[in-house]
Amino acid sequence: MEINISVAMEKTPQQEEEAQEEARRAFVAELWRRFESLQEWAVSHWPDTQHPLSSADFVEARKEILGLRSPAGPLNQPATRDGAEPAPEQGGAQYLDVTPAPWP
Repeated sequence: MEINISVAMEKTPQQEEEAQEEARRAFVAELWRRFESLQEWAVSHWPDTQHPLSSADFVEARKEILGLRSPAGPLNQPATRDGAEPAPEQGGAQYLDVTPAPWP
């Protein structure tokens, strides 16, 4: 009978963050590679020869993908807006009226 004994090493918060950041970089690199392939395919197979696609048509998508490389904060914390109200558990209001005012 064989008993498999292993000591589980817990990662420090910094190691966990580094692992998440490495996973993010690997994901973005793969996403970028696939996006480039898709872009090349779309440009070469676009059926409207009167209005051909170019790489300039994909600028906004590239910006979005590149924005994934450096988010505003750590992966486990949502990005905060400048001047945002604190959350209710941090002493902020429990209800914020976001209903727009009617036209005059």
